Amino acid sequence: MQTDLFSTGQDQEEPEKRAEALRRDLARYGHAYYVLDAPIVPDSEYDRLFAELQALEAAHPELVTPDSPTRRVGGTPLAQFEKVTHRVPMLSLQNGFSEADVAAFDRRIAEELGIGKVEYEAELKFDGLAVNLRYEKGILVQAATRGDGTNGENITENIRTIRSIPLRLLDLAPPDILEVRGEVLMFKEAFRDLNRRQRESGQKEFVNPRNAAAGSLRQLDSQITASRQLKFFAYGIGELEGVPLPETQGKMMEWFMQMGIPVCNERKVVRGLAGLMKFFGEIGAKRDTLPYEIDGVVYKVNRRSEQEALGFISRAPRFALAHKFPAQEVMTEVTGIDVQVGRTGAITPVARLKPVFVSGVTVTNATLHNEDEIRRKDIRIGDTVIVRRAGDVIPEVIASVPEKRTADVREFVMPVECPVCGSPIVRSADEAVARCSGGWINCPAQKKGGLQLFASRKAMNIEGLGEQLIDQLVDKEIISDAADLYRLDRETLSGLDRMAEKSADNLLGELDKSRQTTLARFLYALGIRHVGETTARSLAAHFGNLDDLMQANEEQLLAIDDIGPVVADSLIRFFADERNRALIGKLKACGIQWPEQTVTEKPVVSPLQNLKFVLTGTLPSLTREEAAEIIRQYGGQVVSAVSRKTDYVLAGKEPGSKLAKAQELGIRILDEDAFLRLVKHDENN
Repeated sequence: MQTDLFSTGQDQEEPEKRAEALRRDLARYGHAYYVLDAPIVPDSEYDRLFAELQALEAAHPELVTPDSPTRRVGGTPLAQFEKVTHRVPMLSLQNGFSEADVAAFDRRIAEELGIGKVEYEAELKFDGLAVNLRYEKGILVQAATRGDGTNGENITENIRTIRSIPLRLLDLAPPDILEVRGEVLMFKEAFRDLNRRQRESGQKEFVNPRNAAAGSLRQLDSQITASRQLKFFAYGIGELEGVPLPETQGKMMEWFMQMGIPVCNERKVVRGLAGLMKFFGEIGAKRDTLPYEIDGVVYKVNRRSEQEALGFISRAPRFALAHKFPAQEVMTEVTGIDVQVGRTGAITPVARLKPVFVSGVTVTNATLHNEDEIRRKDIRIGDTVIVRRAGDVIPEVIASVPEKRTADVREFVMPVECPVCGSPIVRSADEAVARCSGGWINCPAQKKGGLQLFASRKAMNIEGLGEQLIDQLVDKEIISDAADLYRLDRETLSGLDRMAEKSADNLLGELDKSRQTTLARFLYALGIRHVGETTARSLAAHFGNLDDLMQANEEQLLAIDDIGPVVADSLIRFFADERNRALIGKLKACGIQWPEQTVTEKPVVSPLQNLKFVLTGTLPSLTREEAAEIIRQYGGQVVSAVSRKTDYVLAGKEPGSKLAKAQELGIRILDEDAFLRLVKHDENN
């Protein structure tokens, strides 16, 4: 551990020297954490030094510098983005779509250079947004979008929020001017998390990570950008003054790394067509496992002198080629449009398609989202349309092809009655989604979906109560709501399809066990619109008991960090509905209970606060979900993968590869007894 870890900051250094030392150390620690994924000090130490720098700058405003880590997030939102003219144009790339295209590219390069096998740097083609970062004397002074290649937009304030991008280069003798070209992107996990938060707050979801990254970078309020977990990878250079240009693309990427600029490790120097195609195959095989989206690879002649000899054509370099992956978008025909009813009553139009093979599967249905989307995209029954499926995303129709439209196509008409229960379909003025007005009492589709959520693992965790069994219970009118589940008996259950007495007894045992739960689980199980797991936990932690939450007004709800007006309104409406209050009363009468605390009780202050745990294997007495609940209760976080940022791995029997990874990284490993001792220690503090 570095000796400066133990610096108190209380020695009698001059404020200017102390501020410079703090900025230097924080930059080094931030680079280790965000770029190298290898933290060298605890988070608490970073936070302590950061707070010291904040206090020092507040006392001495003249010490604030543009590269200070305290200036990553701006204050007042911008009115608009300024235009920026690129001193060196940001060019586009020629595309190749087949091995023949790549072979032609390689043959042309070899012939023009007069050599046998050309040496290339092969890299990834990221599906993000191209930007230009301008450093002067090692300080980031401007960032701009690519725009039309000649003119872009000034997004400096937003770029500064991306913690992997250095505000000051690590090089002690930086170039006078350095422009770094690269891609801003959003990783898949951050994209899923963003869309979850969008759903829970009642806001529109993003279609894909690229749109999310682009939308985040174009926010006029940099605080919104800062919340979006963006990343950056460098791949090229613009203007350079004061130092010679590295002699190869590969050496330039290594130089970037030495200055603290993040580059992607998925790159390789290869020779000739065989090397290019081998790299393409290797990346294609691992594409779905990468943490970010890519749409191909890029080949660049490695030697700078050879790049200069080849030059440029129009608006593209002759020495580079983007080799695109096979399209994940295909054309097919819409044979019909039906509507589905979700558990909240949402009416979703679904296109029935002529079967088409896309991204490894045969697609016959695709979502059309809502009536407005159908009108906006002008999709009609009988149309030829473009269908997209990326990774595990549900297939969607992204556009019609009007030039292939025939005279017999028909426009879609939204039904006025629910196809399941016949209740009127209504649509409020403030949302695009139409809904069945029947509610869970009248509409079996909503009832079934609500019961599935109620029984799910993250809600009441009733193992054995699956979709088919719920369908039978509702269709045969054995149950009308969730409370009826707790009145089931062996005779009734064993008379159902695929249910014997042993299965019935097992389910009754699970139902009995689920009576002991947590307030957060119960809130999530109620299926309140816009209230997911995270929001349910926030509500439970803030109010402590259900009665106070049910009586809360908008002002009290908005006092919670992740609750906005849409969620607050949904909660107030839900608890104002006598049918919902009656259902809650029936569930409590069935014996469902949880530990409660009054709002005057102080929350537990725990050393587990913000520590990251990974769970693996089978524990002797706790389920993994029970252990996760304990960790969250004491302020910790449960994450899925082991990394250098993991604090503990809780391991049971048959732990698998996560344990080996933890041992390799030197992560602290706990068995169940050690874990419970750690928790008990927290309780006694």
